[in-house]
Amino acid sequence: MDFADQLVVVTGGGRGLGAALVRAFARQGARVVIDYRRSRERAEALATELGERAIAVAADVTDRVQVDALFATARERFGTPVTTVVNNALADFAFNGDARSHADAITWGEFAGQFEGSVRGALHTAQAALPGMRELGVGRIINVGTNLFQNPVVPYHDYTAAKAALLSLTRTLAADLGPDGITVNMVSGGLLRTTDASAATPEEVFDAIASNTPLRRVVTPGEFADAALFFASPWSRAVTGQNLVVDGGLVNA
Repeated sequence: MDFADQLVVVTGGGRGLGAALVRAFARQGARVVIDYRRSRERAEALATELGERAIAVAADVTDRVQVDALFATARERFGTPVTTVVNNALADFAFNGDARSHADAITWGEFAGQFEGSVRGALHTAQAALPGMRELGVGRIINVGTNLFQNPVVPYHDYTAAKAALLSLTRTLAADLGPDGITVNMVSGGLLRTTDASAATPEEVFDAIASNTPLRRVVTPGEFADAALFFASPWSRAVTGQNLVVDGGLVNA
């Protein structure tokens, strides 16, 4: 499936890593739907920057009605079903180890909020995409994960548990949807330099992580997006249920 034939939904696509993912797909000639929840101005500015092959649409991925409307709008605007979904939307979270909730104080509500964003959101988009992907006989679902469940350098309990559950969903969906020609994979980054979520991270943390990676630097959102392009490309047509860690070699699992 060439990029020119793809209609891509990037959730949380208006800013940070999402915007890098949107630009990466657009550069390859794909049509891109920029989903946003609150970042209207940034999402619309990005769509304007990219021209007629991009639109910005508001939808909270935890709300199935809004997700269905998102996919209907995409099909109406471009005249074809969505072929590719990148589940990037993140429930409100900041990577600030000093401000994180510790084990003795974290609440189930914090866990639930992360599960809503990561797992429920991905389930909604996958279910909304399925009819169109089955109609076409092909589809790509790419979930954004984390290397923290292999290497919890900072124990963000709620965020990490939700992303681990998303990896499980990635693998069960891959097994279920493979006969339909739909692949489901995950790209897991470490701390990225720099996104909105990592803006609260102290510089010394970036330096410490960089010093422990073989590449001696922190991965950028653009480099992370390159890996997502692989999973959407024709070269990954036989790859599904996989988790590719893109963190400069910090973890090897």
